[in-house]
Amino acid sequence: MNLLITSVGRRSYMVKYFKKAMIDAGVYGEIHVMNSSPISPAFRLADKAVVSPLAYSDEYIPFLLDYCQANSIRALLSLFDVDLLVLAGNRKKFNQIGVKLLVSEMSIVKICNDKWKTYEFLKGTDINTPETWLSVNDALKAFSKRDISWPLIVKPRWGMGSIGIHKAWDEEELEVLYRIVNREIRNSYLIYESMASKQCVLIQECVHGEEYGLDVINDLEGNYCTTIVKQKYGMRSGETDCAKTVKEERISNLGERLSEKFRHYGNMDVDVLKKNTELYVIDLNARFGGGYPFSHTAGVNLPLAIIKWLMGQDVTDDILKAKGGVMSQKDITIMRY
Repeated sequence: MNLLITSVGRRSYMVKYFKKAMIDAGVYGEIHVMNSSPISPAFRLADKAVVSPLAYSDEYIPFLLDYCQANSIRALLSLFDVDLLVLAGNRKKFNQIGVKLLVSEMSIVKICNDKWKTYEFLKGTDINTPETWLSVNDALKAFSKRDISWPLIVKPRWGMGSIGIHKAWDEEELEVLYRIVNREIRNSYLIYESMASKQCVLIQECVHGEEYGLDVINDLEGNYCTTIVKQKYGMRSGETDCAKTVKEERISNLGERLSEKFRHYGNMDVDVLKKNTELYVIDLNARFGGGYPFSHTAGVNLPLAIIKWLMGQDVTDDILKAKGGVMSQKDITIMRY
C-alpha cells in the first residue's frame, strides 16, 4: 500500500511517523511525498519524492492523478491549507482512480481556511470565539459599544502560520496595519484564496489566557475517536514549539463537540485559549498541524490508526491514547544534501 503526502515541506517527522506505522501495521508499502520546492527537507526521508506544480496551477490536479496511477497510490493526504481546498474540490476524480483522499469535505475545509467563516460558524453554534470584524469601521463601532480594550489583532482572513499578524494599540495603528496586512497578503501565497473577496483582512478582539492546542481525532468516516489536549509553553513563527499533554475534561469535551459539528476526517488541529473559566476557540485547521508531534511523543499514533483504517483493521484504544504530563520541545537539526 503506497501513501502520498503532498505539500510535505519541512515535515520530515510525518514521513518518519508514516514509514514506521507501515512497519508496525505489518503492511508493505512506500511513503511518497511531493512539494513545489525541490529543496524540501522531507524529500530526504521519503521512499520516493517528486517536485509538483503549485497547488493553484491548472497542471496540479492532472499531475497528481497521473502520479497516483503510475505509482499505485492507495491514499493521499496534505499538510497545507491551500492544498486542502484544491484537493477537496476534486474528490470525485481521485475516487474514480481508486485513491482515498484523506481530506475533509469541501464545506469543512472552507470553514477552517476562511477565518471569517470560522467566526460565523462558531458563533452560530454558541462556542466562544473572539469578536471579529471585516472592516476598520465595524471594529471601531463595536469597540465603542462593548467592553473591549486595545490591542486588537489584525490578520489575514485566509492565513496560516504567523504571516501578516499584527497588534494595533490605537485607532491610528489599526488603520495603518489594516493597509499593511492587505499589502502583505498580495505579496505572499495567501493571495490565492484571498482573491475570492475584497475583504481579505480581519480585525479581532485580543483574548489573553492560557494557550492550548487540540488534536481532535475522527476516523475516516468522520466518527469521533478522541481529543488530545496540550498546554502550550512556547511558540515560534505561528507554530507550537514546546507543549505538555494535560488532562482537561472541559477542553476534551469541547473537542468532542467540534467533532460532532464537523465530522471531519482524521485530525483537526484546534487552538484554544482559557481565560479564567471561559474557553475560546481561536483557530481550526482540518489537517495534521504543527502541534501533532507533541501528541505523538506522548504515545498517540494517528498514522498507524490511519493505515489500519485503510486496511480495514481494528484500531484499539491504546493507539490513540496520550500519556498525561509529557512535555516535549522541537529542536533544529541540519540535513546535508
